[in-house]
Parts: sequence; structure tokens; C-alpha cells
Amino acid sequence: MEITYIRAMTIQFKFAAGKAYAAIHWMVSRHPGIDLHAALKAFYFADKSHLNEQRRPIFGASYKAMKFGPVPLEIYEMMKGEALWKAELGREEFPWELAGYHLRSMTNSEPDMDSFSESDVEHLERGLSQSLEMSFTERTAATHGPDWQHANLGRMRYEDMLEDGPHKSEIVAYLEANARYMRL
Repeated sequence: MEITYIRAMTIQFKFAAGKAYAAIHWMVSRHPGIDLHAALKAFYFADKSHLNEQRRPIFGASYKAMKFGPVPLEIYEMMKGEALWKAELGREEFPWELAGYHLRSMTNSEPDMDSFSESDVEHLERGLSQSLEMSFTERTAATHGPDWQHANLGRMRYEDMLEDGPHKSEIVAYLEANARYMRL
């Protein structure tokens, strides 16, 4: 008997490191001392809503379902100041630092938002407002939806972040074929 393994296709985007850097800088400059949980969930809310409205996320991060909600791994590493991201972006230092569970601004420089589309900024602002208006418990509950549940504390799938609708399967097929080539 021959066993055939079927590899499930998944939607995978090329992570937009420059946009993530600019967005973190933007958040920290607008809300000095922003709580790590609030910032990470703001990225999730923004990426998910933009994916559903524009058929692409803003950042294309790899999301992991963690105990207190989704975490965009590359963005979290960048927030912690990991050397890999400093090298990737050609920077000696980031204009923020993670102090405990809060992001603290280290400069008075303004973030460069030129790489963002109008819809990117709209969803980023909306995601940040949504996150900041909630308590830790409310944010955690709001991010434990079907996409988080399906991941079972593993890697979340963009397919699961898409809202159900009559064209979902067509959107998933399109994104499976094209996501890795999209410029975010």
C-alpha cells in the first residue's frame, strides 16, 4: 500500500521589515511607554482588518498563538531590539527600547511613514485605537477567535484570519498562489 502525503497550502507573505520598524517607531512616538501587549495586539488588529478589506496584510508577519493572544514574531523580535533586525535594516540602534513590558522612546526623531499606503495608515490607526481602548483582559478575549483557536498555540494561518463569506475559497486560492510575490 502506498501512502500519499498531502501538503496543505498556506498563505505566506514576505515580511515588510521596514514598515514594521516605522510602525513601531510611530506607536512609541505617539504613545511613549506603550504596553507591549497593547502594541502587539494593535499590529494584529491592523494586519487582520487590512487583510479582510484589502486582501493583503500591512506587515505580513508570522503570527504565533500565545496564551494571551496572537504575537507577530518578527515584530516582537524587533521590539526587543534583536541584532538580526538591526542588521537587516542597517541600523546600529532602534529609536526605542523595551523596558520591562513597555516600549520607551530613545529619541525625538519622527517616524518615516512614506512606505505606508493610505489604507495601511487607516488600519494601523484603527488597530492602535482599538487596542488602547481595551484592558489587558478585553484585548486577550478579543484576540482568541477562531484563527487563534485553530492554531492551537502554534503558528496562526492567514487563511483562518479571513472572514467567512461566499468568496473566501477564491480569495484563499488567489493568496496561496500570489502572497509571497506581493509587495507589502
